[in-house]
Amino acid sequence: MPRPRTPLLSRERIRDVALELIDEHGLSALSMRRLADALGVQAASLYTHYATKDDVLDAVANKLIADVDTSGFEQGWRQGLLTWARSYHAALTAHPNAAPIIASGTQRRDEFLDMANAVHGGLVGGGWPARRATEISGAVKYLVIGAASTPFASGFADDVQVYLDRYPHLTQAHRLRSDAARIDRDSFELGLQALVRGLEPGP
Repeated sequence: MPRPRTPLLSRERIRDVALELIDEHGLSALSMRRLADALGVQAASLYTHYATKDDVLDAVANKLIADVDTSGFEQGWRQGLLTWARSYHAALTAHPNAAPIIASGTQRRDEFLDMANAVHGGLVGGGWPARRATEISGAVKYLVIGAASTPFASGFADDVQVYLDRYPHLTQAHRLRSDAARIDRDSFELGLQALVRGLEPGP
């Protein structure tokens, strides 16, 4: 039987299928055995491409972060933060089950380190002391990851009886679920704008 022209496995294919599994089943459901099953191979075959599951997760993190735009810092630190935060948020809301991977930090992830380097450089270049630049980066990360991983509006029941009588200030809360995407998007933007407006360079 002739060998297939295209290799069955590659680092990119393994990474992409891992992300698909995370999207569908959640991060806790991912294992090397389950990933191998989805790829139609034995688990041992994966280890010639990735030594550990953590290495696969690093590759997934790099894939997501590669889509984040830090070019706004060329137009100043405020525009840089807005562009960065919005694209960061968009990358994670497209894959909310993967948010915990990003929340775990840069570690040795090349794309993540490139992003952190660009953001820190943009803030310091805009006049912020290094320590404050680090704190600002952290504040934006908390906002982005919180918004991507804990949607607000969809957490309310759509049954009006849950709120009537006992919760007089929540009698319209049953409407939130039907408009959850817009509310969550606008809530994130409100928080981001408030954060950026409240910043002033200084020690």
